[in-house]
Amino acid sequence: MNIVAGIDEVGRGSVAGPVVAGACVITTPLFPRKRSFPCWSPFEQKTDADVLIAGSKLLSPEEREASSTWITSNCAFGVGVVSALVIDKRGILYATNQAMLLALEDLRSKTHVDSLIVDGRDRFRFPLPHQTIIRGDQSEPAIAAASIVAKVFRDNMMREYAKEFPLFGFEHHKGYGAPGHLALIKEHGPCAIHRKSFLRAHLENQPLDLVHSI
Repeated sequence: MNIVAGIDEVGRGSVAGPVVAGACVITTPLFPRKRSFPCWSPFEQKTDADVLIAGSKLLSPEEREASSTWITSNCAFGVGVVSALVIDKRGILYATNQAMLLALEDLRSKTHVDSLIVDGRDRFRFPLPHQTIIRGDQSEPAIAAASIVAKVFRDNMMREYAKEFPLFGFEHHKGYGAPGHLALIKEHGPCAIHRKSFLRAHLENQPLDLVHSI
């Protein structure tokens, strides 16, 4: 049997925090759910504690948490994290590929993988046969599951960063360039987990010195 892993990333467009990738192999049968978007469930009949597998952006935070709990308890998965510092030094494409490779390495330490399906159109390098699928999180449950695991993992990281850098409200916007977040950066200057290479496009004529030590 050809064991196929799905891979997806989150945080690529954020102005703060890491890029995180998930990799997932699903061997449990899934059943389609009737929603306004493509989704699946491991349960044939809908229950009060239903679990939905869909692109992470299509689910509510509560649905993502429930789904991530089920995935990490019932599927082989891996997570890869690459910091804002590496993103600034090497660029987001390099960092995204590295996060995916780390997620795959983590996954392969737990299960055998023959090939990959990867969300998006970018031609990243992998040590296994792979296929890129545009909007793959809406057509392939394994990619959707990978996106959920990565999203919940990164959101939890950003909540922890919010405790370390309380001036910026990371627990709310998760490091994305929301107007309120950019206003706080203009007021306080960037902190250690802000992506200076991303901020230049948003904060022209603003000093980019760190206000907190790394």
